[in-house]
Amino acid sequence: MATVGIVGAGAMGLAAAYHALKAGHRVTVYEAGSVPGGMAAHADLDGLSIERFYHFVCKADASTFELMQELGIGDRMRWRDTSMGYFVDGRLYRWGDPLALLSFPKLSWAAKFRYGWQMFRATKRSDWSDLENVTAKDWIEREAGSEAYEVLWRRLFDLKFFEFADHVSAAWIWTRIKRIGTSRRSLMQEQLGYIDGGSQTLVEALVTAIESRGGTIRLGTRVEEVVTSDGRVTGVRTDASTDPVDAVISTMPTPYVARLIPSLPDDWKAAYDRIDNIGVVCVLLKLARSVSPHFWININDPAIDIPGIIEFSNLRPVDETVVYVPFYMPQTHIKFGGSDSSFVAESMAAIRRLNPTIGDGDLKASLVGRLRHAQPVCQAGFAGRIPPIQTPIQGLQVADTAFYYPEDRGISESVRYGALMAANLAA
Repeated sequence: MATVGIVGAGAMGLAAAYHALKAGHRVTVYEAGSVPGGMAAHADLDGLSIERFYHFVCKADASTFELMQELGIGDRMRWRDTSMGYFVDGRLYRWGDPLALLSFPKLSWAAKFRYGWQMFRATKRSDWSDLENVTAKDWIEREAGSEAYEVLWRRLFDLKFFEFADHVSAAWIWTRIKRIGTSRRSLMQEQLGYIDGGSQTLVEALVTAIESRGGTIRLGTRVEEVVTSDGRVTGVRTDASTDPVDAVISTMPTPYVARLIPSLPDDWKAAYDRIDNIGVVCVLLKLARSVSPHFWININDPAIDIPGIIEFSNLRPVDETVVYVPFYMPQTHIKFGGSDSSFVAESMAAIRRLNPTIGDGDLKASLVGRLRHAQPVCQAGFAGRIPPIQTPIQGLQVADTAFYYPEDRGISESVRYGALMAANLAA
């Protein structure tokens, strides 16, 4: 069996390590950070252990359920009735079911019908091939009309994707609509899930399973180069040592690949470099009172420069209100380097506009997380831009969240791809 080095201890890297060990391989996971879990890792929010970047579970996330059962934590899955809101021009409206759409005053009756029909058909669709070379803007305007796009979608795309907003793939946005739209208890009731104890429950179970099978997780160990010779992987060079390996599974963000694997052919390096990413500054707030009864609020308001907030405590019960406020932007944006305090202040200003009864005294604690490569920009025709997982270098596989396309980032896709890459070791 092979000696395998895995770059990155996020959900995909941990899942790959677990399945590779089950198959009998020798495994070392290299992680530059101080804790395992990647985007699923927890942080301490004034005594509360919670994800630094928000996660939720949908009923379509079969890979998550299967892995949890295998790890003996299947009974830690929880489901809760949730709802959405839409804040438009200074007012919060209920959203996410047929009656909410019918009562929404910002659309004409014709636009409501066309939009509702598009969303219904999106949840029933299984083939996305005809959407692959279409932008989300063109798809929504063609089926729901320009009125629905302008009111419901344009500002969300602009505030998340900036200069890429008009180029986002219709296939990518369709999978998001379907995943949420099919996670329901009934036509009128959305139902989302969380893991009891948070995503840390799954991360800890994976770490325990890896170490009990003889695997090693080296935290605080930055990979400097994937070493190759004569067209095959031979080692992993870190800031501490060079370890001989027979195979490498890389889960690091694709913008790092060309630099850390210099022996890749130039056209492969260029392919990784062409995958654009948006960064995020994610503000996590603990508040003394609730903002709204909704789990998720989309925002289309000229006074608020964020596309939405997530009141996570309306999904996972905790003692106080917990709210995520994500600021997506290119890493080159001047605002990306702003102070933590400035982002917290802007978040609180937005929340006060959503709920004027909340004051500065209601802020109990805050954390700010930053990722330079948080969201791959999946543009129309993106499937043709993704390189194969198996590279021209023997024993080297490369994938990150962009490879999930048309699915979006998520734990379920991460563990599915981890298992797939581990299985490929035998090929």
